[in-house]
Amino acid sequence: MPGLEIRSLALPCAGLDLLRLEASTEGFRFLERLVADWDNGGNRFDQPGERFAGAFIQGHLVAVGGLGHDPYIEAATTGRLRHLYVLSAYRRCGVGSELVAELLRHAGGVFTLVRLRTDNEQAARFYARLGFRAVADPTASHSRPV
Repeated sequence: MPGLEIRSLALPCAGLDLLRLEASTEGFRFLERLVADWDNGGNRFDQPGERFAGAFIQGHLVAVGGLGHDPYIEAATTGRLRHLYVLSAYRRCGVGSELVAELLRHAGGVFTLVRLRTDNEQAARFYARLGFRAVADPTASHSRPV
């Protein structure tokens, strides 16, 4: 997408409140968990291989996502894609795909497998298009080698 820039983020950051409001309106609470975990130090995506990033178009934050160690797996080489959210106006135009691709590029050398969990059918189809495969695991719905 023309004008798309992906860069690392730290909280608080300008523009996140709009994403939080829209996500909450859609019934998604994971951005609230993101902020709470960041504030209490539970997860700041600051370990080796981890990254929290945002997608910007013309300087405006339109999507966020993080890659961290999977807390459900002991293997240090398993990452977890978390808190991916794209503003509805920017869906289906490549923003989410580019953000995930950048996070996966960042994973190389540290993580050999990335897992995630979604119970949203539209999100499941999105991840399948990006090469994630459904898995039968109570702690993850999809995984993909890096």
